[in-house]
Amino acid sequence: MNLNIGSKVIYPSQGPCLIDSVVNKECAGKLVSFYRLALLDDSGGDLFVPVEKVQSVGLRPLLKKSEIPELLGRLMIPGQTAKDWKQRAQINLKLLASGSAFDLAEVVESLTKLNQSKLLSFRENQVLERAKRLLIGEISEVLGETRIAAEEQINSALNAQKVV
Repeated sequence: MNLNIGSKVIYPSQGPCLIDSVVNKECAGKLVSFYRLALLDDSGGDLFVPVEKVQSVGLRPLLKKSEIPELLGRLMIPGQTAKDWKQRAQINLKLLASGSAFDLAEVVESLTKLNQSKLLSFRENQVLERAKRLLIGEISEVLGETRIAAEEQINSALNAQKVV
């Protein structure tokens, strides 16, 4: 993957980031190059990712604008939700860790659907909120809209769910 200073990328567990600079730091006696990523959420923090580890941490470019309708469409298709909470937790953690926006959409869709039939546990509610926050951040950055507008699009897609 070709990354340039000024490019926007997704860091799987943090959401949209801007590649701010390349920084050299000494680690264990040798010089290592890091991408300095500025978080594009309200926290304003920085992340340092070793240039050679970009693939292994799952750094990826933002979705293309043309992929957003497909992503929102994914929220309209009911998926299968595991009945056992342990199995659901394993599946959702794996999907969150993948860094894929489509996997995040699967988590948001399944937990939102489950929340309509029963109250989510505290942990499942946290997973839902986190997945939704990451999805909102990416859609907002790709479309150049506010987070509120992106959240409204996600909620509209969830409310327009197709019966399969």
